[in-house]
Amino acid sequence: MFPAMADAERTRQGSLVQQIMVVFSTGLYTGYSPVAPGSVGTMLAVPLYLALSRLSPVSYGITILAFLLMACWMAGAAEHVFNTRDSRRIVIDEVAGFLVTMTFLPPTTRHMLLGFALFRLFDIVKPFPIRRLENLKGGYGVVADDVMAGIYGNMAVRVCIFLWQG
Repeated sequence: MFPAMADAERTRQGSLVQQIMVVFSTGLYTGYSPVAPGSVGTMLAVPLYLALSRLSPVSYGITILAFLLMACWMAGAAEHVFNTRDSRRIVIDEVAGFLVTMTFLPPTTRHMLLGFALFRLFDIVKPFPIRRLENLKGGYGVVADDVMAGIYGNMAVRVCIFLWQG
């Protein structure tokens, strides 16, 4: 049986909330990609970012904060369903990290490609203190390292923009 089908069968007996949590924590099942599920999950964040980028800065900030809190809850709950600490199938943290990377940046193709590449680089390499943040309990540890990778990514994109303009 395919992993997604096994998880679906296991959650079928669970609550509707649990079923919805599995769908969203796996990035609409992009987390089941056999190759680079984190990168595939991050790709899901691109159209979401494009939609959110139309919001005012205040609305964007509030929406991202709410999304991060929801992502922490869902990632923690998904760990229980998958019975695995920070399962590769959980990609809502990559979505959150990319949204942080792109915070208050213009939605140009160049910025999104650069943001995607830099976010994935920081998420994979995990420079200080990113790796330490994984030790936080529950969903906070799953999401916090990606948020920090997103902060690093945002700063790096801004440096690149500055250098291109100079």
